Amino acid sequence: MDASQQTADEVAERLFGSLLGTVEVVSIFIGDRLGWYRSLADEGPASAVELAGRTGTQVRYAREWLEQQAVSGLLVVAEDGDPDERRFAIPASTAEVMTDSTSLAYLAPIARMFAAVGPALPQLLDAYRNGGGVSWDELGDDARQSQADANRPWYEKQLGPALAGVPEVHDALSTKGCRILDVGCGGGWSSIALARAYPEATVLGIDIDQPSVDMAVANAREAGVEDRVRFQCQDAATLEEGTVDVAFAFECVHDMPRPVEVLSATRRTLVPGGSLVVMDEAVAESFAPDGDELERIMYGFSLLVCLPDGLSSPPSVGTGTVMRPSTLQSYGEAAGFSGFEVLPIEGFGFWRFYRLS
Repeated sequence: MDASQQTADEVAERLFGSLLGTVEVVSIFIGDRLGWYRSLADEGPASAVELAGRTGTQVRYAREWLEQQAVSGLLVVAEDGDPDERRFAIPASTAEVMTDSTSLAYLAPIARMFAAVGPALPQLLDAYRNGGGVSWDELGDDARQSQADANRPWYEKQLGPALAGVPEVHDALSTKGCRILDVGCGGGWSSIALARAYPEATVLGIDIDQPSVDMAVANAREAGVEDRVRFQCQDAATLEEGTVDVAFAFECVHDMPRPVEVLSATRRTLVPGGSLVVMDEAVAESFAPDGDELERIMYGFSLLVCLPDGLSSPPSVGTGTVMRPSTLQSYGEAAGFSGFEVLPIEGFGFWRFYRLS
């Protein structure tokens, strides 16, 4: 609806709905971090006394949370009784969204990202007034783990099949001895998925955030692919020229303060004929005030996380989460790439794939 046509009551009603959503997101963060959803899913229905006992938490808080979750329609009452003895159960649908790290519907980690913003709000206000930003490192482990855990099922279940449908990329990756570079690898799940999909290849994942690299190393070890996947905390500019056959940049170019420099450095690592595949948010081709829900959530991430992160390291172009295809194309051309195409990968979460060559 055109904002100029809304009544005050309609705006107030919308804000009230947003407040309800905010409360639910914060309550989901609490249940996720305290292990309450996990306990209900793995150990069955529980009263406040039982849930607190299982998780080492406080009964009175557990009771309030259980009741709030039931009122919100996320839990159900399994057995009524006195307040502390009333038992609650988690439906299979809620359990999948909140606890199943292999499901494409696993969204509980997203609550951690917005929770990470809370302590940084004073810094954000200062940056909005005076310049600068709030870095990924300042947002901390909640933000790191949020992105890694939320993206993991998409990489594990969909990345291999998605790339298999793009012959020019799939054939290169399938070549024996293919050397893959994963720029901005974060928690490493993209690198791990590439190694699993292409067992004849080796993968080097790099990131400038040491805690993320440490997390990636641990994940690769647990996944059993540490013999073909390495992770290093370094800048792409420090890599040797002509040592990479195919490079990837998963959901990170829009965060980079100087993307042209990083893309240019990545291009230099590629062998002749090599290409860079970029996965980034599938936002609209251009700005419009009647944007859809995807556009709205991406602007939200940009306001609170990605733009402040990008601006935290000056000089910065300040891209933000809402990176239009034309913006990435201009970055690629400035970095020395002559080819730019949108890959025919559909239905892959909130993302779009590009190929720079």
